[in-house]
Amino acid sequence: MKVTVVITTAPYGRERAYSALRFALTSLLEGLEVNIFLIEDGVYVAKKGQEPSDVPNYLDLLKNAIELGAKVKACGPCCKARGLKQEDLIEGVELATMHDLVNFVKESEKVISF
Repeated sequence: MKVTVVITTAPYGRERAYSALRFALTSLLEGLEVNIFLIEDGVYVAKKGQEPSDVPNYLDLLKNAIELGAKVKACGPCCKARGLKQEDLIEGVELATMHDLVNFVKESEKVISF
């Protein structure tokens, strides 16, 4: 089974992105294929250089998901609106368009949004 996880919220302000990453990692560990699409403020989840103190590092969770086989794409227009470029994102995250999100949804049996 393939699932798509859509992350719409920035890291650290709320726990939605954290829950989304935990869900994605658990899905991968249970043998599911996982797509992750970062949109709106969710694109900040993939921003290099995050070093939070006293809270889980969302960037490490995203890297772990990529290492376990998750495909990760970030909305290009959302990144551009927030001043982020490809080089600002970690390796394994590809800039994408709404067409890529549509393709993720079409190829998935389930879609969940956080």
